[in-house]
Amino acid sequence: MKDKTERFFQETDIEILIATMHQDSLDFLLPMFPFLHFSNFRILIVNQTQSGTILKSENSNVRVINSFEKGLSKSRNLALENALGKILVLADDDVVYQEGFDSTIIKAYNQFPKAAAIRFCAVKSNGDLIKKYPERSKANLNVFDILNTSSIEMTFNAAILDQSKIRFDENFGLGGIFEMGEEAIFLFDLKNKKQQLVFESKIIVKHQELTSSDKKSIREKYFIQGALFTRIFKSNYIYWIFVKFFFDLKQNKLQFREFKQALKSAKEGHEKFETISYEIKE
Repeated sequence: MKDKTERFFQETDIEILIATMHQDSLDFLLPMFPFLHFSNFRILIVNQTQSGTILKSENSNVRVINSFEKGLSKSRNLALENALGKILVLADDDVVYQEGFDSTIIKAYNQFPKAAAIRFCAVKSNGDLIKKYPERSKANLNVFDILNTSSIEMTFNAAILDQSKIRFDENFGLGGIFEMGEEAIFLFDLKNKKQQLVFESKIIVKHQELTSSDKKSIREKYFIQGALFTRIFKSNYIYWIFVKFFFDLKQNKLQFREFKQALKSAKEGHEKFETISYEIKE
């Protein structure tokens, strides 16, 4: 049966935006694309580094920006500002793309050409899904979908992104004051601008390592959550802390005896974010 989907986009419209640090060779790209040489894809690398470690590319499909700033969200924003692709794919330097990932992404954007962002699925090194995903594709992400999104699952329509003028909040993300949550803030900012956020239940990438959030203590996690929920939900932040606490209890990520410490840390994060927001306004 002939595919009647109108082709707004094609595979060559994709640009992969890779955030990395201290690279001096493109060799790190080889394991990211085990089925085809990386030069077959359009790639923009933001290499946060020092003057002694500079990354260069002689490949026309692979562009490099060496940045002397620190912070993952700063790296992502620099990539967004310099991207040339119509469809942008966020990447870390330790992921492995699955064969046909580009066709999967383009098919989804041709189905939802007005989507500002489409979220996909990721798997672990053993092939199991990295987390619990919705069973079916969704034309609009809800609050819980957004809060459960990782950066390596995220792709964007560049034209809609530029029109909305949304960028990552540089207070959040690795190297920022609050080292998680930048993905959720970015998507909520888009949602608040009435942009369509889609979930496609197809796998595009593999990630073998623990995430940065898995390595953090309860105190650190809830400090960040207090700031994150204040940024997103404002005065309702405490309600969402209790929701988070409930889910962590249910998933055995937290013990009830840890509630007092978690709540204290969340309030400290809330107060820290409020202080930063006040200083910015001043």
